[in-house]
Amino acid sequence: MKFNLVLPLLCGLSLLGCDSPKPHDDTPFQLVENFQMGESLVVRSLALEPKEKSLWVGSSVGVSEVNYVTGELQRTFNRDHGLANEYVFAINVAPDGTKWFGTNAGGMSRFKDGEWKTFFPLHGLADYWIYSFANHPDGSLWIGTWAGANRLDPKTEKFETYVEQLINEWVYGIAVDKKGDIWFGTEGGVTHYDGKNWQSWDHKDGLGAANDSNLPYSTNTGLGTRSRHDLGVFSGGQATYNPSYVFSILVDNRDQSIWAGTWGGGVGHLVDGKWHNLDESQGLQGTIVYAIAQDQDGALWFGTEKGLSRFDGEHWQYFHKGTGMINNNVYAIAITPENDVWVGTQGGVTHLRRNK
Repeated sequence: MKFNLVLPLLCGLSLLGCDSPKPHDDTPFQLVENFQMGESLVVRSLALEPKEKSLWVGSSVGVSEVNYVTGELQRTFNRDHGLANEYVFAINVAPDGTKWFGTNAGGMSRFKDGEWKTFFPLHGLADYWIYSFANHPDGSLWIGTWAGANRLDPKTEKFETYVEQLINEWVYGIAVDKKGDIWFGTEGGVTHYDGKNWQSWDHKDGLGAANDSNLPYSTNTGLGTRSRHDLGVFSGGQATYNPSYVFSILVDNRDQSIWAGTWGGGVGHLVDGKWHNLDESQGLQGTIVYAIAQDQDGALWFGTEKGLSRFDGEHWQYFHKGTGMINNNVYAIAITPENDVWVGTQGGVTHLRRNK
């Protein structure tokens, strides 16, 4: 593949290593190859553009577009090209092909028809820190920030801001179900908005498993500063336990139930208004769930501090450093229509493929 050219261009470093581990056992998926960028660099976001066969890779040093079939590099962008900030926390591809990039402290950048535009709080954006996006069936874009959620009308470029309605203003994940209802994963729990009414849940309501490790419980998962989650999440800061803190959220495409990845409490599963939790005692590897995705078979993938766990409802499959991955910290997962799995980690990208 030619993807081994992508990450050196993206991060400005020579390729530190590319390997193709053998399947570790007779299981549904196998690890195909790793693309290493160096331990100090983080791939924080991935997004697919299936019409163009493109994988957008956002890291701590910029963003690149890759053809996920051929592995060819299409384009690479950084601040010099118009990107608001080179640390890309979130990427969204809208139905019309517009790309949205959420950055660390730089605001939000739009790439449309070859032109860049950046949005800041002075335009109506809630904050400079952007963590998540979701496309809504009505054509609007929902944006998760560290100061609430925005609804953006892309045609008028008008923002609406929601803060008090949320259980917590730090919004890390957003998902939209088939009815158009919006689900927010925040530092204080999960909030649901059906267009009229708001409802929220936290650990007291059953979200997140109890953690019997020696991690201290804390509602402040970092050091109490504006950049606390850079310290706690990405840079080896003090680990804490807060099962109300939801870092990732997904609507199950089979039954529209909700999966919420927590900080130290595993995965919460909301079915008919009641929370059920998956943790290490039930097969999940890790307790901090940074990313959740669903493959074409309906199986769920969880990215944690201990690697990647796939769960089909009965069986688990695991990938981690011991099975050939670059790093155990998995921050982003993207699954193609062909069922290839791309994983963003501390140190690079891992590619997995369905066994035939």
